[in-house]
Parts: sequence; C-alpha cells; structure tokens
Amino acid sequence: MPLGQKCYHKPARSSEFKQLSSADVNHFKTIMPAETILATAAVGGTADPIELEGFNADWLNKYRGSSQLVLRPKTTQEVSDILKYCHANRIAVVPQGGNTGLVGGSVPVHDEVVLSLRNLNRVRSYDEVSGVLVCDAGCVLEELDNYVAERGHIMPLDLGAKGSCHIGGNVATNAGGIRFLRYGSLHGSVLGLEVVLPDGTILDSLSTLRKDNTGYDLKQLFIGSEGTLGVITGVSVVTPQRPAAVNVAVLGVPSYANVQQAFKLARKRCGEVLSAYEFWDASCMGAVLEHQGLRNPLTSDYPFYVLVETSGSNNAHDDEKLTALLEELLEEGVVEDGALAQDDSQIARMWTMREGIPESLGKTGATYKYDVSIPIPVLYDVVGDISKRLEAADLYKPGDSSRPVKLVCGYGHIGDSNLHLNIVADKFEDQVTRIFEPFVYEWVASHRGSISAEHGVGLMKRDYLGYSKTPEMIDYMKRIKHMFDPSGILNPYKVV
Repeated sequence: MPLGQKCYHKPARSSEFKQLSSADVNHFKTIMPAETILATAAVGGTADPIELEGFNADWLNKYRGSSQLVLRPKTTQEVSDILKYCHANRIAVVPQGGNTGLVGGSVPVHDEVVLSLRNLNRVRSYDEVSGVLVCDAGCVLEELDNYVAERGHIMPLDLGAKGSCHIGGNVATNAGGIRFLRYGSLHGSVLGLEVVLPDGTILDSLSTLRKDNTGYDLKQLFIGSEGTLGVITGVSVVTPQRPAAVNVAVLGVPSYANVQQAFKLARKRCGEVLSAYEFWDASCMGAVLEHQGLRNPLTSDYPFYVLVETSGSNNAHDDEKLTALLEELLEEGVVEDGALAQDDSQIARMWTMREGIPESLGKTGATYKYDVSIPIPVLYDVVGDISKRLEAADLYKPGDSSRPVKLVCGYGHIGDSNLHLNIVADKFEDQVTRIFEPFVYEWVASHRGSISAEHGVGLMKRDYLGYSKTPEMIDYMKRIKHMFDPSGILNPYKVV
C-alpha cells in the first residue's frame, strides 16, 4: 500500500537528541545479551535494515521511522539500565509492544531507539481466589486470556488485535474494546503497575489490592500516557469470573434511530447480562463479507447491523432473555430481521463480522481511521457529513470505484458512545486528507465529543489535542511530562 508521506505532520528531528554511534551500541552490549540487540551498519552493527522494518512501520504502513537500533530486554533491570544510559546521553527512545496502534504512537518518528518489550512475556503470579493476575508487560493479550480461561476467568478487555497486542501497550494506551460495556475501563481493572521512569528509576506500584487509599494513585498517570512518562514493565490486573453462558444475536436494522431504540430496549430487558452491543453499517458489512469469506446470517441486506451479546451463568435463562428481546424488537418494528447463534461456531462467525471489519477495510484500500467519542444521538451523523464533503469535492460517489475515495463508513460501540469512522481511498494523499482534517475534529468538538475514544493521541492527533482539551489542561499535561521526563527522551513528538 502506498505510504502517504504528507498525510500527517512529521515534526523535525530535535537537535537536542544525540546521534547514535557504535560506542552506544557497545555500551548496550554490556547491559544485555548481544542476540537481543538489532543494530544496522549505520551504528556499528551487522543487522540487515529489513530486520528492523517491522519495528519502524505501523501495520497500516502509514507511519514510518528510521531507527537503526532495536533493543529487546528480558528483564525490568535491563530496561532500567537502558533508560539510565539514554537519559544521561540524551538518546531518544520509543517504547514498543505489539505495534498494533493506529495513531503512530508506537513507531519511531525519526531515528529513536526502539525499546521492544516482547521479551518480557512471563506470568509472574495468579491468585485463583481473587482473580488477580500479575504479568510482564510483553505478554500477548490473547495468550493471557487463554491462561486465565483455564482457571475460570476472563481478561477484562478484548480487542480485534488480541493475537498480537501486548498488555503493557493496552495499559499504556488505555485500550477499550468490546468488553468495555461490561467491565469498564482499565483505569478500574488495573490494580498496580511496575514502571521504569526515563532516568532509569523503577517505580514499583505493582499492588494486587482492590483497596489502597494511601495518597495519590500514581499508576493512573501511566494508564493512557502512551509511553511518554515511563515504560510499563509489569501489570497487575483483576480478571472477572468467566461467564458460563454466552449468547449472541445479529440484527438487521432499518435506521440509526432504530439502532438507538434497540439499545435502550436491550439494556432494559438484558441489563445484568448484556456484555456487548456493537453496530456497523452496510458498507462495513459488504467489505467484511467479501474479504472474510462469510455469509450474511440474515435473509436480506439492511442499512445497519447490530450484534448483541449476553454473558451470564445460566444459559437457559440468558437464552430466554435474548430470545424475548428479539421477539419484542421484531414485533415493535424496531428491527426487521434477526438471527440467534445456535452454537459456539456460529457465535465465532458472528463476532468475525464485527471484528473482521478493520482488516477487511484495509484490504479494500488505504484506510483513514478516526476513533472518536460522540453523544449517542448524533454519533453516526458525522459519517453522512464527511460523505457530503467528499462528494462535493468530486472525490467520492457511493458505488463509483473510479473516484479516489471508495468507501465512507462507520462502526463501533454504541454503549460507549464510540464511533470508528473509516474513509477508504486508493492511497493516502493530501487532496483527500484536507477534506476531512481538521473538519472531523471540529465536528466532534462542536458536539463536545473526544477526538480519541480508545486509540490514543500518538503522532496523528497531537496537533489536534486542543479540540478535546482546554489550553489549561494541555499546559498541565506538559508540566507533568516535564516533571517525569525533563530531557524529553521518552516517545518524543507524541501526545503533547
């Protein structure tokens, strides 16, 4: 996919940061095993630059840096020693987990050292009574979910990238996902953190306690800080009891107004067991059916689709509730069709319809992604307004693949007021971007929304932070950043 070099503002490299040399690489070899270091000839190493490609570019191939050095420590102490040296020598560092981010927050902007946490990947402890898991930051989310599943529990978050993303990165970006409706934010689920500060100090707040009211809760500063204040190396998280019964239905809905009506009724009828309420439009459905090899479980096509999931302890009870909900929705004309999953394989296929949307849109073309929070009544309106602007600029016409823009579509988490707005084009280019940036942020701000619901700020939204935060709030964010990282070496050019 073509890389749009001018699709985002790329700050100039700061002259305050040191240019790496072979002496620096040799010092890192005294800290960690040589096989955990990837260094190119430009800094005295022997690694082929192609080996660093996966660390230098995001998975959308939209953001790309030119790091010549990747460090893959195996212990917290190694992370500490690395940052202590980088702090003393003003060497810029970008912490990296599974590199599944969407806002350019986990890849270098220039030649920053990549600090990959993938080798910190062990479970440290698990209490089967309290359900508290303590693990390294580099543990893959799906592997952790499998680990606690064997013990009757479930991770409190679930993402489409769960097979690649790391729990440390999830915490650093305060990831949301499809379980947010049921289990809430990581600000509530994370009980403690181990964090290495930019000067190498190890901040051990790896508590396993649900209650600790002794002063400032410092860990909250690092949740959602995107690696700009410290490097998370350990996580303590409470895992809920795994539901014994899961039921899923997919609904065909004639309008966005009806999507809202169905949500109100779902909360009323299934409140205590409602675990997910996801929606997507017809364009998303078309892409996912084409690229995922799936068949529409409904008898016809609809403007909107909704996935409702219940999770509880009694399958017959929950199934009765979901069946009654579907019957009521159909009788009242709120939805026009619906299908209940009959077994686990059907549940998995229905979820693939929702979770497969990002990958399917990526296969369709270069995808501009906007993760925004908007009040539910107007949440989908921005999709229509963006479409009109692109049509007026003669860049888009629904059903016309000859135009630069192929699709304008939306999907997301209704219960969380979270819309994923996607514009799929032939390539990333300025003539397309300028139509909806900064318009999309202005639109969100005009409805008192947030320009980032769950993906973070990264590089993509740094210059637009003022649409969601007041000047006073941004000023204090910068003060906090300077207090923790006075040299600005940690994930520079990002967030603030």
